Amino acid sequence: MKAIELIIEAIIFRSRWLLAPFFLGLIVATIALLVKFMKELYLLASELFSLTSSDVIISILTLVDTTLIASLLFIIILSGYESFVSKIDFYDHEDRPSWMGKVGFSELKLKLIGAIVAISAIELLKAFVDGTATNQEIAWKIAIHMTFVVSGVLFAITDYISARKNKDDKH
Repeated sequence: MKAIELIIEAIIFRSRWLLAPFFLGLIVATIALLVKFMKELYLLASELFSLTSSDVIISILTLVDTTLIASLLFIIILSGYESFVSKIDFYDHEDRPSWMGKVGFSELKLKLIGAIVAISAIELLKAFVDGTATNQEIAWKIAIHMTFVVSGVLFAITDYISARKNKDDKH
């Protein structure tokens, strides 16, 4: 029976590599975002003198939004890969981000919700600056944004309580 258990555990442990194609797919998605970013940057640069101030602000906010999403993808790729698949062996590399290897699932959730809140705030700001959204559309965007904010606060409180409970259990 122990031999069967070891085989099952080995299969389960090695199956973590099934996640690697997902992380590679996120790299492809990041390349797609780069293409979108470059297109928006080109449009901004080529039409800069014919755009209104609000159009320039909206273009810049779109660039910031795209950058935040790309950064979020790389946080997910790097920390997810290290947490669930395999350690990345670049510990002595000068460009290695200081948070790599230290972001657990709980911190990843908080970073994710924080980035979503920031992206939502940018989308809301774009709606205000654009001026074409109806009051109902803006109300929905505010409601969605506040849902993200409240969710983030609840995630943080839950993680705080869980960490405190685990700390108390160890003592």
